[in-house]
Amino acid sequence: MARFGSNKFKITKRELQSILDALKRKGFKTIGPTVSKDAIVYEEIDSLNDLPIGIGDEQEAGSYRLKKRTDATLFGFASSPHSWKQFLFPAQEKIFSIHQPTEKTSPPLIDPSVRQDPPLAFIGVRSCDLQAIAIQNRVFLEGPYSHAGYKSKAKGLFILAVNCAYPSATCFCSSMGTGPRAKSGFDLLVTEILNGQKEPFYLIEAGSSQGEEIIAQIEKTDATEEDLKKEKDVIQNAEKQIHRRIETQGIKELFYNNLQHPRWEEIAQRCLSCANCTFVCPTCFCSTLIDIPKKAQEIERWMVWDSCFTLNFTHTPAGSVRKSVLSRYRQWMTHKLASWIDQFGISGCVGCGRCITWCPVGIDITEEAEIIRKTSPVKTPS
Repeated sequence: MARFGSNKFKITKRELQSILDALKRKGFKTIGPTVSKDAIVYEEIDSLNDLPIGIGDEQEAGSYRLKKRTDATLFGFASSPHSWKQFLFPAQEKIFSIHQPTEKTSPPLIDPSVRQDPPLAFIGVRSCDLQAIAIQNRVFLEGPYSHAGYKSKAKGLFILAVNCAYPSATCFCSSMGTGPRAKSGFDLLVTEILNGQKEPFYLIEAGSSQGEEIIAQIEKTDATEEDLKKEKDVIQNAEKQIHRRIETQGIKELFYNNLQHPRWEEIAQRCLSCANCTFVCPTCFCSTLIDIPKKAQEIERWMVWDSCFTLNFTHTPAGSVRKSVLSRYRQWMTHKLASWIDQFGISGCVGCGRCITWCPVGIDITEEAEIIRKTSPVKTPS
């Protein structure tokens, strides 16, 4: 989904609802943010009334709370503890079933498990998560082997993105080059603008032919120069709210040259190896396979999320390769910020800040990267 033209239109909530209605008429299952159990999560929605109207959030290292806003914004929050990967790469997914025929001499029958579910429409995807989806597409769809289940879900995916106006204190997308403005990877892009009013209006633009087709079905007016200035102000104000950052210049060499840095031991003394950071991360893709006996002659093979923080993830007949918390945390952070670049040509971190917010002990990847850089005995380019 490449970015199309620069035509932007002004719409209200009513027209935004018309977009949802148009998507549902086309057979899409619409997924968007909603409030559940004191958190904003992504679930199936039917109307704008399902969205977190007038709800914001407060995030810090190891801390997440919802708060009531004084306006009627639909997207007045930052990142969710959920990421969109759960819909394309589910936490549990059956890969196939193996049936052993009654005749023992007959070979086993393998039944692939690729479901034909309705196409998905993601509503309210932020720029950092657009980049995360693009990264997971590279992992699961590109190369000599693609993931059949992921491919079936990603096929026909429609994305309505939202420019981020209210980043949290744990966000650092601007230093990773992934936000807060969305630049590509969407079918439609919306900017929510309050302009001192309680009820917002929206600027919308298409990023694909699918998006243009939807826009053609709704009432709209051309965005004025004043509207475009207000949109620019929204993005600039968001950028000013982002204070955490990672210096990415020479970052791959920085971590490769500091595998024995004493800071790893200090981090390991705090890290619980709970795997929260990997499960909330929108790009982590570690998984394992388990076989579940169903009947005397049938076994199901499932793929389930796993984490490089678990002791058994690197288990071999000789034991675990990474026995210490130090080695597991170092593996995660070095892979995310360094060796991922060698594998996929891009960093595995999009700066969403979820790993900081949802770390029970508040370990901050931006802080740790900065400490290693400042105390590195090996100078890296800056």
